[in-house]
Amino acid sequence: MATGVFDLLHPGHVYFLTEARKLGDELVVVVARDSTARRFKHEPITSEASRVQLVAALKPVDRAILGHEGGSIYDILEEIAPDIIALGFDQIHDEDKIVEECRRRGLRTKVVRLPKFEGDLDGTRKIVRKVAEWLALQEKLQAVEGGKRPPPV
Repeated sequence: MATGVFDLLHPGHVYFLTEARKLGDELVVVVARDSTARRFKHEPITSEASRVQLVAALKPVDRAILGHEGGSIYDILEEIAPDIIALGFDQIHDEDKIVEECRRRGLRTKVVRLPKFEGDLDGTRKIVRKVAEWLALQEKLQAVEGGKRPPPV
């Protein structure tokens, strides 16, 4: 099992899910609800429905589901009963707490922290920053050239 927001899919997500898939026979991905994304990370750019659909379409993913609304983020463990939970290098989850929660639910789940992916646009914030820089450059060019350029698409 792997979890995440998966807002603006990027190579870091693909790496994470590819490596997670190598750990077992089937990869179930729990995509965070919009409310969970807001609580733990940021306001999502794409809707939860879009995010789960995109994640489900990725080759390493056998099944993608939305997390539960409200309650504990650990409630879904009983439904999936994973043998292994793969964590991304930057996910804030505490491995010991996850193992403890699994044991409390009668699960013998292992937790594996995956190594960092090094890439150009390996995070949603990097992508947003790059787009913002590009838009700012386009505005400067437009101002310098006096409107000769068509607006960016």
